Amino acid sequence: MNLGGKKILLGVSGGIAAYKSCELLRLLQKKGAEVRVCMTEAATQFVAPLTFASLSKCPVYLKNGAVEARPFQHIDFPRWADMYLVVPATANVIGKFVYGIADDPVSLCFMSCTGPRFIAPAMNVAMFNSPAVKRNLETLRSFENTFVMDSPAGELACGEVGKGRLMEPAEIVEYLEASDAILNETVTLSETKGPVKSCSAQSPAAQFLQETALQDLPAFAHSEATSKRSEPIPQSGEATPSVPRVLITAGRTEEAIDPVRYISNRSSGKTAVAIAATFLANGFDVSVVAGPMEAEFPGAVHVTKIRSACDMHKAVLEQMKNAEVLVHCAAVADYRPKVAATEKIKDSRSQLVLELEPNPNILRDSVAQKRPGQVIIGFALETDHFKEHAAEKLKKSGADALLLNAPVAANSGFGFDEVRYTLIRANSRNAQNAAEVEIPEMKMGSKIDLAQEIVDFSIDKLKNV
Repeated sequence: MNLGGKKILLGVSGGIAAYKSCELLRLLQKKGAEVRVCMTEAATQFVAPLTFASLSKCPVYLKNGAVEARPFQHIDFPRWADMYLVVPATANVIGKFVYGIADDPVSLCFMSCTGPRFIAPAMNVAMFNSPAVKRNLETLRSFENTFVMDSPAGELACGEVGKGRLMEPAEIVEYLEASDAILNETVTLSETKGPVKSCSAQSPAAQFLQETALQDLPAFAHSEATSKRSEPIPQSGEATPSVPRVLITAGRTEEAIDPVRYISNRSSGKTAVAIAATFLANGFDVSVVAGPMEAEFPGAVHVTKIRSACDMHKAVLEQMKNAEVLVHCAAVADYRPKVAATEKIKDSRSQLVLELEPNPNILRDSVAQKRPGQVIIGFALETDHFKEHAAEKLKKSGADALLLNAPVAANSGFGFDEVRYTLIRANSRNAQNAAEVEIPEMKMGSKIDLAQEIVDFSIDKLKNV
């Protein structure tokens, strides 16, 4: 099946594998498909609806509705689609499909869908092997126009090994591309061919890994095949060196004046969330050091929460050795009170003088500890003389690139989904010479577009290490 021009409804239910649906969505888009998303309430605990809305550029169908929601989404969405994918499909939602329970967007769309329905189960091996799930999957396979994908064996998120893994996003795409034969034969691919073994469609990160598998790169060193497991990342214990890793700073910092007052700024964290979601969608393992913020990260992101600039400085320098890419997106306070009062300062209405001292420069200090092959990207928020100030910051920092953004246009910047920005790349011959830095014109775009430029730049740099 040629996926170009196809309209695909993607149903996401509440399993740890939900984050892989972000990468699947991007792969389908790269094949030319238009994708809309519906989610169970449990799924929103793993991946924020904003992530899917940003990637699909369409409101997500949720149980509690949205400003853009229509009263008949459970009919309109399936009727719009050429096919319906449920990725991942948990034991709970599979049981609903079988017994005709329709009480959330994913099961409602399944019930009203008249086109092909493709189900990708994902759950713990004990659940997958339970009599109830086995019976339900067998019943589901007997439904007209319904196709159940394989759940390959392997290491699961819980650490156990067995069947129940979600098919990899690239394998799901290949499955769909081969679905003409499936639809003609009215049997599942797993019954006729077994699990798909090769991937014709890959995320940029996966392509990079495949291309560099046999090269002696410091960040991706392997003694054998790239699929061989090495030591886990100390702070999470889940990621392996076969997956590129990114560390992102996010949110704002708060510098205490006394126990109830502090110096801070208006950063909402939306840009960092867009960057984290886009790295996830491109196959990266994502860790974040986050100060206070309003936006929420997808559930698959490893988050270290901090409050002050000094706390962030310490956390970043400790964790950066585990990352191939660093993105300094946080709005860090430049100064902190030299002395923070231990008790609330009384309001005497007299003049208060605060003596400030500079906070550590996290970007420069991380560049000083940069290892060969590591990619470091800084951020510069400017409100005047944009290019001059950004070029000077790039020169002083020694970063590989700097994302210049200016929250001065109406309805953009802090708390909004759009921002005026440009990505400035350091000159490869002499990154310290600001005069040689080319500064592209600034443009207005979504924060997800900004994020994709950062991801594409990072992957290109890793390829050329």
